[in-house]
Amino acid sequence: MALWLFKEEPTTYSFADLQRDGETVWEGVSNALALKHLRQVKKGDRILYYHTGKEKAVVGEMKAVADAEVSAEEPKNVRVRVKPVRRWKATVPLERIKKEPALADWELVRLPRLSVMPLTEVQWGKVLALSRPAE
Repeated sequence: MALWLFKEEPTTYSFADLQRDGETVWEGVSNALALKHLRQVKKGDRILYYHTGKEKAVVGEMKAVADAEVSAEEPKNVRVRVKPVRRWKATVPLERIKKEPALADWELVRLPRLSVMPLTEVQWGKVLALSRPAE
């Protein structure tokens, strides 16, 4: 099982929209590196949902319900079916992520325009920890 982060403008398709729909097809990626990552997504992979735009924050978790599909006619047409797992009680803003030394080398910090990117288990765990309210 791999770990990913997918980004979307919430005015286009928010996590609330995904929860309402119950499932959706993630497509429309055009960046070559993001497409390379999207092609690698497999059924069961865990995915962080990141709102871009004004919010710039991880807001929840979703899951791939099928392997990535690549169109035989158009290799840039890559799709992944996803469903929501849960919305996080506390979002994790990009500014908070940038302050974490363990996340400094993550593509979210280094390549901020990339819409699909992998995470290590350490990165996933750190972001998840940041989503928990301080005690």
